[in-house]
Amino acid sequence: MNRQPFPGFPARSSLTPLPDLFFSKLLPETDSLPELKVLLHIFWRLYRKKSALKFVTCDELAADEVLMEGLDGSGDPGAALREALESAVNHGILLRATVERDGQPHDLFFINSEANKEALTKVEAGEISIQVLPQAQPSAKKEEPPNIFVLYEQNIGLLTPMIAEELKEAEKLYPAPWIEEAFREAVSLNKRSWRYISRILERWSTEGKDSGESGRDSKKKGTPGRYLKGKYGYLVRR
Repeated sequence: MNRQPFPGFPARSSLTPLPDLFFSKLLPETDSLPELKVLLHIFWRLYRKKSALKFVTCDELAADEVLMEGLDGSGDPGAALREALESAVNHGILLRATVERDGQPHDLFFINSEANKEALTKVEAGEISIQVLPQAQPSAKKEEPPNIFVLYEQNIGLLTPMIAEELKEAEKLYPAPWIEEAFREAVSLNKRSWRYISRILERWSTEGKDSGESGRDSKKKGTPGRYLKGKYGYLVRR
């Protein structure tokens, strides 16, 4: 198939930074075009992630139509992707960690850096918890809103086991739209802490949110106000 020549970069286009060592060390030594394509795509994808601990999964990469189209000339694109990731790990460019979700192992790939080495050491020691979300199907028409764990990592930082437990309980107490909006409000005020967000949720549950409902009315409709004096009240009184 004949393709039209690339028309050139527009005057204002977004950029993806690459380490100088990528050009001086890795580029001369990389003789696999699929590996080079996968690595460049990973740098591009990770740069746009907001979480403190940035990684990609094989499923995440395989669901990207642009990347897989670029690997199509290598025979089986799926096999080419797996081989490229394995080669990048063997070459020391990527770090790999394996976690379980739904009883199945999932490989996570990180850029090999000092910060990521230190973070993975903490993961292995149980000091940091990594949440691996199910990969959305490419055919899905509507993107699901991010859950509370994703919101925390994108807007506050790395999860610890203690914070993960608190988030689980809060997710049971509050509607998902409330949680997402509370994170958004905290970020807009540059108050990036779970303590501040929990206070927002507490206020909404007692005073009502948007509609002027009181805490008493919210109890009748099954909103979280009825939990404030219960077993998990400590979560929102911080």
